[in-house]
Amino acid sequence: MTVQSTISTGSPWYTLFSRGARDWLRHNQKIRASVQQQLPDLVAGADLMTGSEQRTVHLPVRVLEHARFRLADNPIETFRRAGQGRGQPGDVLRSAPTPEASDEESDGNQGEGQLQLLLELKVDDIVDWLWESMKLPELQPKPRTSLAEQDFVREGWDKRGARARLDRRRTVKEAVKRRAIQTNPVAFCNDDLRFRQLVQRPKPVMHAVVLFALDVSASMTHAERKLAKTFFFFALQGLRRKYGKVETRFIAHTTQAWEFSEPEFFQVTGTGGTGASSAFDLAIRMLETDYPTTQYNSYLFYASDGENFTEDRKPATAGLETLAQLLNYVGYIETVPGASRTMETEMSAICRQLQQQGAPLGSCILNQPEDVWKAIRQFFVADAMRQAEV
Repeated sequence: MTVQSTISTGSPWYTLFSRGARDWLRHNQKIRASVQQQLPDLVAGADLMTGSEQRTVHLPVRVLEHARFRLADNPIETFRRAGQGRGQPGDVLRSAPTPEASDEESDGNQGEGQLQLLLELKVDDIVDWLWESMKLPELQPKPRTSLAEQDFVREGWDKRGARARLDRRRTVKEAVKRRAIQTNPVAFCNDDLRFRQLVQRPKPVMHAVVLFALDVSASMTHAERKLAKTFFFFALQGLRRKYGKVETRFIAHTTQAWEFSEPEFFQVTGTGGTGASSAFDLAIRMLETDYPTTQYNSYLFYASDGENFTEDRKPATAGLETLAQLLNYVGYIETVPGASRTMETEMSAICRQLQQQGAPLGSCILNQPEDVWKAIRQFFVADAMRQAEV
């Protein structure tokens, strides 16, 4: 007798698996959905940047329970209304508690309550989920540079190989097929073993450089620097996971600009006035010396409180115009902790002027840590109308 099972096209994809696998896959799907809903709060956590290398976060997740029978609170009343009693289809067995009643139960600890599971997840996994649907903006193929490198990929099986690459599922299948045609078969033999094989295949890569520039003058408060560095940190972590050939350079400036290493960049502070043109001029020298436009996709992300010397407006505008011609994209982040400003700042006016001229420039304002996620999506979202695939 042939047993047929039918699966609706509208069913979730995990229904194709066994019960245990379905529960495990559905659990992972719920965890991922919960993380994505709470990404703004997770990104806003400052301890992620200053923690150890094995950074983790705790995420509350509602416990999922299977359907089960439960004893009624008032069995006499229930039996008269349901089952074999006088209940009718559609009758409400028990009305839902009102919000006021739920609050009272939670305050007085009289109700059953609700279980909440705290999961500890690695920050690296969070960043991977953060960058699932994001890319560098305005990626352009560069014909004068090699866009491929050799990479090892899994491909095919063999009867011999390293124990670490033993494919257990494939091995069991081979054993089942062999025992089906043998009279007195053994459980397993060496001919059943199947090992995954690694082969070299060309992997397309994109050569790119990202410049991070930060205003560290006296007008930048600790809260403003913290907002800017939080954005830089998560953007940098995501870029390194998404692209294997991205180079990074770090610039900080007051009235003068200096290049720093990555650890120094996230710790640097400064005093004095603000001259944004110094950072732009240093970025131009870096690009012209080390990163020709024919071979590199180049980007600049600049963070400031928007203040700049009035005398520096013309040099800053000229420097940013030159960068817009050399770069694929320029991202400007203005840090304004608390309430939004009513007056337009110097840097905002310069960026607005260049945007009106059609320069590849975007800007975003950070008022609070939760805005970091919004800025990352604005600059790196995978938009097919704006980005070119390799």
